Amino acid sequence: MTWVLALILWPLAGACVVTGLRRNDRLATVTAVVFSLVELAMIIPTWATYHPGGPRLQHTSSMDWIPSFGVHISFGIDGIALVMIAVIAFLVPIVIGALGTADKLPQDRSAGGFLALILVQEAITIAVFAATDVFLFYVLFEIMLIPMYFLIGGYGGANRQYAAVKFFLYSFLGGLIMLASAIGAYSLAADKLGHGTFDWATLVTVVRDAPASTQIWLFLGFFLAFAIKAPLVPFHTWLPDAAGEAPIGVAVLLVGVLDKVGTFGFLRYCLPMFPQASKDLAPLVLVLAVIGVLYGSILAAGQQDMKRFVAYVSIAHFGFIALGIFAFTQQATVGAVTYMLNHSLATGMLIVVLGLVIARGGSTRISDYGGMYKLTPLLGGMLLIAGLSTLSLPGTNSFVSEFLVLLGAFETQPVYSILATVGMVLAAAYVLWLYQRLMNGPVRGTALVGAGGGPGAAIAPELGARRTIRDLGGRELAILVPMAVLVIGLGFYPQPVLDTVTPSVDATLSALNGGQ
Repeated sequence: MTWVLALILWPLAGACVVTGLRRNDRLATVTAVVFSLVELAMIIPTWATYHPGGPRLQHTSSMDWIPSFGVHISFGIDGIALVMIAVIAFLVPIVIGALGTADKLPQDRSAGGFLALILVQEAITIAVFAATDVFLFYVLFEIMLIPMYFLIGGYGGANRQYAAVKFFLYSFLGGLIMLASAIGAYSLAADKLGHGTFDWATLVTVVRDAPASTQIWLFLGFFLAFAIKAPLVPFHTWLPDAAGEAPIGVAVLLVGVLDKVGTFGFLRYCLPMFPQASKDLAPLVLVLAVIGVLYGSILAAGQQDMKRFVAYVSIAHFGFIALGIFAFTQQATVGAVTYMLNHSLATGMLIVVLGLVIARGGSTRISDYGGMYKLTPLLGGMLLIAGLSTLSLPGTNSFVSEFLVLLGAFETQPVYSILATVGMVLAAAYVLWLYQRLMNGPVRGTALVGAGGGPGAAIAPELGARRTIRDLGGRELAILVPMAVLVIGLGFYPQPVLDTVTPSVDATLSALNGGQ
């Protein structure tokens, strides 16, 4: 058994155990934490035994599934997939740890059911990044929607059913369009080889030689599925609703991990399989990317709801990632891949910190807060770190990625790079605006209680009830400190990640430009 198979099967085993403990929330939570931490520990040997200078796909395994149609259960990882799998394994213990602090489940729902779905989501998402059979990838691409649908629809906010259905239908429709293109690629292989196959490596060598018009149609099927998943403007409308209604931990996985399947798909499928179509349609994608940067930034600045604020910030960031991918330079593409990782960390931390703010104040509206730094200086400091990473301040992890994207894209797309740079200015504005409203100025919204209140006691006016506004406790620090360490550590020393992803990026660009 390879490390990749172990990484897929272990969370599934954990989900089975946690499901059996669903009547004991405390034991179920401890068990889920143990399974998630073991999964995180398994990343160490997986990373250590991956050789960036070795074969493109490593830790491979394959078995027949539907032999008559050339379908296999095949897994393998490159440097890009390895980085994304690692960030999934890192974020799941954070999500589980946030349960009971940043996350409050409905009283009629058990923590065991919620945690089992989280572990299932982890396993399926890892399998999506590791799949090397196109049909298997499609199946997992659709299956991964199911646990997320139940996590949003069963544990989310007041409009959770609407948000869950919208999320599911958008992504499911995109998957069906991708299936049509996958069948088209299968038919091309059958015509050329005498037998059909869904093996990714084989299809790359077959489909890339198809006529440009055929490539464009097949490219569009994959691209639409990934553009919806990412999401790129104008396919983004499901994300603010889903992120706004999802529980905090689910929003971390949705915005921090699942959306990366879209940008990963651009790199794994669109560019190497359809090189000519990628080049022909790149101007269109670049226009959508820059629109996303500016549109997401402007709407983020106008949001009153904290969770929807994060959703629009992410839309802007996905525009940067798409710009880096379709600029077709090594620097820009490496920047886009590292942006996928760093966005997951920065946005994940931002969502958790805002979830802790919401748990203390009882409202998601930014206008219901003010002056919280006086009450919660540690929480304010963590929000500052997450915010500075979000606006890509030098010394934080996101700066390296954004700098590489803009520097690399300027070589081939100077106009789009200059326009995207405006998004950096807007990011500074909306992040500092958020921090100013929540943490600085006089305490308002959550106003200090007078007689008998004492330091940190407060009223949440919209609830009409007394609350105690306290600073971060030990459990909350245990969740946030590792994230802060990575945010700062990767800001000053990103070399291990760059060394891991660069060979895979080179292989992708080589396939785009006619190599094998």
